[in-house]
Amino acid sequence: MYNHAFFQNKDCEFFPCHDNIEKEDFNCIFCYCPLYCFEDCGGEYNLINNKIKDCSNCSLPHHKKNYKQIVKILKERY
Repeated sequence: MYNHAFFQNKDCEFFPCHDNIEKEDFNCIFCYCPLYCFEDCGGEYNLINNKIKDCSNCSLPHHKKNYKQIVKILKERY
């Protein structure tokens, strides 16, 4: 049912761009996280100078199990 929910670009020079996820579970479909613009996105981030989100330690958009969660959050907010 969700065949489109998982994608890997193993040819990407940054793959995987986070080292806290096993390679076989790493999902590239949300290369740019659609939740980034939300103040409370549900992921792990640090604020730089109290205004810029640093999401470099966040695995929320890149773990294959989180696709449905991200889509649910987007539907709730839009």
